[in-house]
Amino acid sequence: MKLSKFIFITLIILSSFGCKKKEVSESDFEKDVMNTVFIEIVDSIYMDRRTMYPPPMPRRDFKTNKEDTIGYHDKLKRYQIEQDSIKNDNHRILIGVHDFIVSNGINDSKFDLTPFKNNKKFDFQYASKYPEEIYWDINDKKSKMPVGTITVHKIHFNKSKTLGTLDASASCGGGKCGQGFQITIENKSGKWHITKIFDTWVS
Repeated sequence: MKLSKFIFITLIILSSFGCKKKEVSESDFEKDVMNTVFIEIVDSIYMDRRTMYPPPMPRRDFKTNKEDTIGYHDKLKRYQIEQDSIKNDNHRILIGVHDFIVSNGINDSKFDLTPFKNNKKFDFQYASKYPEEIYWDINDKKSKMPVGTITVHKIHFNKSKTLGTLDASASCGGGKCGQGFQITIENKSGKWHITKIFDTWVS
């Protein structure tokens, strides 16, 4: 009787351990996939507040209904030089990343930025290091603030774990611009890549 009870308890312990191990492995799988596609996601959706404003427009004289082009061409030239300078800048682009992966509108697991610390294009920092985005001055092109922020949500996989979908959003700060996306990723020939991006909201 005692032996049967001991075996029963042992089986329960081993069963619970097995379930926990499976849960951890699924979490690790999602983390590995996220690490694989994160740079591609950022490169596809990030917003750079330095490039948000359109080129200057010539003033219009409402009395004559004619455009006043005095000084306009110089302004347009300066704008184009500034935009070219941003595009040709070899410095890493500072991006604020939401500290947590979001699941069902709630902060889930901490987003680990360690795998991306040596990325040549982007310098990723936690968004919590900076003031709230609503207070950012998007006209300030020379500050040490991020050019924008990225938030990613939990990945939902199909049963065979060959395809996944996730929501993500990008913002340039200041409450002036933001956009949401639904992203489809797929494992083709052993490598995960984005296959589709749909806009879900714009502000």
